[in-house]
Amino acid sequence: MPSLSRLCAAAALAAVLAAPAFANDGFGGLTATGLQFQDTADVQMLSEDLFLGLDQIRVSYVFRHTGEEDVTGEVIFPLPPINLSGLMESDFAIPREDLDKENFVGFTATVDGKKVPVKTDRIAVIEEPWDENRQLSASYDSPGADITATLEENGIPLSLDFDKVVAALKALPPRTKKEFEAAGLAFFDDSGEAYPSWSIIERYHWTQTFRAGKDVKIAHSYRSAPPGGIFVWREPSKEEGDYIQTLVDKYCIDKGTQSAIKKALIKSDGDGEAWWNGMAYYLDYVLTTANTWNGPIGTFKLTIDKGDPKNVLSLCIDGIKKTGPTTFVVEKKNFTPKSDLNLLIVSNPGSE
Repeated sequence: MPSLSRLCAAAALAAVLAAPAFANDGFGGLTATGLQFQDTADVQMLSEDLFLGLDQIRVSYVFRHTGEEDVTGEVIFPLPPINLSGLMESDFAIPREDLDKENFVGFTATVDGKKVPVKTDRIAVIEEPWDENRQLSASYDSPGADITATLEENGIPLSLDFDKVVAALKALPPRTKKEFEAAGLAFFDDSGEAYPSWSIIERYHWTQTFRAGKDVKIAHSYRSAPPGGIFVWREPSKEEGDYIQTLVDKYCIDKGTQSAIKKALIKSDGDGEAWWNGMAYYLDYVLTTANTWNGPIGTFKLTIDKGDPKNVLSLCIDGIKKTGPTTFVVEKKNFTPKSDLNLLIVSNPGSE
């Protein structure tokens, strides 16, 4: 039977991956989302121009304040929770040496074409138990119980460098270690190894005034870091719980796309069944945060860059058009997102 420490770490790994993968051949990454504002009762999103790529995410908005008085508040861009124990057990889309840098995704913002200074802060949370059916937006709407003050009171850094965090946990007095375990904040095994149970949320924000009756253009960009890993494909089965069929359903992989996946990957035969092997990235975007603004998006444009002409893209959205060797575009009017975006990008890293 596996040790409790291994079970805790395995559960944390599942949380940090947040995407389908076979065995442990995956690496963690970040779900992407848009801006949030404290008071949006009178602020409309006239347009959203969204670019999703494997290396970068860019969004440009035009907002209009329809109220009679100016409104001022914080525009916030939060990253999803990053689980520390998951980082201890898995690679990540961003190099470890970069993870603990301030603004490690290189977030920048402009207002009416001028760069604005962005503040960065971090909090620590205990997330809800892992649920593969949980909506993408849930980690932003209800990220978990805030334990930031408890960590700071005990000298535990709000760091994504798990070596620093583990060292601080090991240095705690025995009584405090027991309190941490009782509260579900950490686990200490018989060898003295420490496993933090919390996740870190990094947030970027600035104070913004929306002038009554005026339009304002806000744009931001940051480093894309989708999770991914080894990808294995075979013919889907209608049997209950078939993993391949869950991919077909989640990413709307039609027959043509299935053929393209098999063509792009390396075929292998085993036990009389054909398999195709390669690499996949799971690029997710929480589009429904747009519904927190007043009314539908007047004009919506989505551009996707799959990264390489040989890569295969699949997602559930209507009206998608190919505009170049690697790019696809979707355009809509008076758009109210009903669901978030889940993109599957399949590649053969060994192809030339």
